[in-house]
Amino acid sequence: LLVSLIIAFKEVKSLKMLKRAQWLNLIIVGLIGGSIPFLLFFKGLSIISSANASFIHKTMFIFVAVLAIMFLKEKLNKGFFFAAALLLAGNFLLLRFIWKDIGLGDGLILIATIFWAVENVLSKHLLADMSPSVLAFGRMFFGSLFTLVFLFITGGIASIGSMGSSHWLWLLATSILLFGYVITWYTGLKEIEVSLATSILLLGSVITTILDFIFSYSVLTLEQAAGLAAISSGAFLAMFFAFKKNYTFSTATPRCT
Repeated sequence: LLVSLIIAFKEVKSLKMLKRAQWLNLIIVGLIGGSIPFLLFFKGLSIISSANASFIHKTMFIFVAVLAIMFLKEKLNKGFFFAAALLLAGNFLLLRFIWKDIGLGDGLILIATIFWAVENVLSKHLLADMSPSVLAFGRMFFGSLFTLVFLFITGGIASIGSMGSSHWLWLLATSILLFGYVITWYTGLKEIEVSLATSILLLGSVITTILDFIFSYSVLTLEQAAGLAAISSGAFLAMFFAFKKNYTFSTATPRCT
């Protein structure tokens, strides 16, 4: 899908014009964003509950904010920290994170989350002189190569041949969704600060939970409803403070000279 996009939007020329250092950066993005963290995350998810895994993953915006301050010189106002507190509290209420169960699986999820945080900050830097489609292509292409090498070494690649038609249909469906995600993510990331982008990403928890309850015909508890409200408020506050920081309006009457 990404190759088709590269061809359709005539980005092949952009690939040919990439310098050696840029190709190296794309390989790094594929390694730390498209392969290692996926392997760690899914291994951790097979050990711990999805609630624990989701909560840890949703702390990514904190690591991103710290790294963005250090390496991208992003400046966060006090309002962002209030929004961050709401986002964390909302996820805690929504996902019911169980502290007593912390173990190996949680550690793997945390390491994967940090890898993704580093990759997002690096990607924001690379987008200054690289198109979103090229960066998305590099992440998924090299990430896929590294993952295939891992499967080959561990003997897991043989399981691909045993996949049935239903598996391939689900693979196609999820690939289309992932394709849409990486393209819109990098396109948006090129325009706004990475700390804000990862904060907005937490709205995915709200959407996922609502869809889950719709299809399972369940009823939200008061605690979960409070979590959804806190996450939504936190994400919108983060956007509000970012807008306020970047766009200031004067109420003074203009003078003619």
